[in-house]
Amino acid sequence: MAKILIVEDDLTFSQLVQNFLQKSGHQVVASASVKAGLRLLLNDHFDLLLLDYRLPDGTGLDLLAGIRLKNFTLPVIIMTSLNDVRTAVRAMRTGAFDYVTKPVNPDELLLIVNSALSPRQAAVPGSSGFVKGDSQQSKKLFEHIDLIAPTDFAVLIQGESGTGKEYVARMIHQQSNRASKPFIAVDCGSLSKELAASELFGHVKGAFTGAIADKQGVFERAGGGTLFLDELGNLNYEVQMKLLRALQEKVITPVGSNKEIAVDVRIITATNDDLANSVSDGQFRLDLYHRINEFKIQLPALRQRAADLDMFIDHFIAEANREIGRNVRGISAEALDVLHRYDWPGNLRELKNVIRRMVLLTQGDEAQIGSLPDEMLLFVPADKGSNDADLKLQNEVNEKKLIQKVLQQVNYNKSRAAKLLNIDRKTLYAKLERYGLN
Repeated sequence: MAKILIVEDDLTFSQLVQNFLQKSGHQVVASASVKAGLRLLLNDHFDLLLLDYRLPDGTGLDLLAGIRLKNFTLPVIIMTSLNDVRTAVRAMRTGAFDYVTKPVNPDELLLIVNSALSPRQAAVPGSSGFVKGDSQQSKKLFEHIDLIAPTDFAVLIQGESGTGKEYVARMIHQQSNRASKPFIAVDCGSLSKELAASELFGHVKGAFTGAIADKQGVFERAGGGTLFLDELGNLNYEVQMKLLRALQEKVITPVGSNKEIAVDVRIITATNDDLANSVSDGQFRLDLYHRINEFKIQLPALRQRAADLDMFIDHFIAEANREIGRNVRGISAEALDVLHRYDWPGNLRELKNVIRRMVLLTQGDEAQIGSLPDEMLLFVPADKGSNDADLKLQNEVNEKKLIQKVLQQVNYNKSRAAKLLNIDRKTLYAKLERYGLN
């Protein structure tokens, strides 16, 4: 049984979800605002947070920021309407585990809740393996992995959220001479400024309030193996300096100690953003950037790997069949066409979730278009070859393209863009959020 916190201002919906989860054996507490939710998190322990995106005193992103600041590690599931789904995908990039759209399918919600409460999987695409793919991008990626794995080069992996950066890091480790030693992954984006140095380098008893015993940092725990630092750009400048010293001199000093400890680890780092821009902005040290960037791997987005999509779909169907106990053998031509025309902002992670949902909702051996999330149909461009294309959907696609074009023309000055589009700024901001253009 898990203790779950629901933050949702629609009291009727909140009560329905609360009753359903309680019948499934969980203990549930509910609140209706960002402030109330954060107050409950500060005063009690929870195993999972179900978080509405739009709340009376802010958004789910505000509460996510508060969770990150307080260094909470509980998984977060965003609950959102169809129009906000792309914002929910962005929330996953800032720490959310997953999202579910309203109206919520109870079986789908329970599947996501159970997945969030289970131990973290080793890889984003799935724990039972990974499809390499036949596209040129895939072949180049795995050629680079085979080339760099046997060395001790520091590797920087760049790619959008959900492209499988941790999986690639693990694959490099498994093919290296350090494969028999530990692989430790750290999400630097979830570390607070106060605790980042302690997590990386350890601390001694009494080093700060709450340090009731000596703690070994991840550099020591990964001894002889590989240390994977995800979202490295979130580390503050002071911790960056300490990290640089650890990499250059192969020694660390725990917080509150004067003792130097020799360490032997291979460093693999990852980021959603281009760290070169952070260097230019003065947010990331140039010397550290060069130290971690002995070899760079750029992971392609799923929309750039169209030739691999069918292979990934088949892989995730087989995986979901084993997980849920279904016998889905394929997807209807109509549904498959939508999957191919969707642009997958959440990449492999999103594809896996969509396929798992389709398998869950399919009783026969072929998943139909009705098992697709409604929001996918909203954001998929109409088929130009179809005589019965959805006129409203086509208009929305054209509107999105026009807004993108105008924003580029005015160098993303939103006031000028609103004037050119002949709409007020409030309307423009609403459309930017709707189309995921923020």
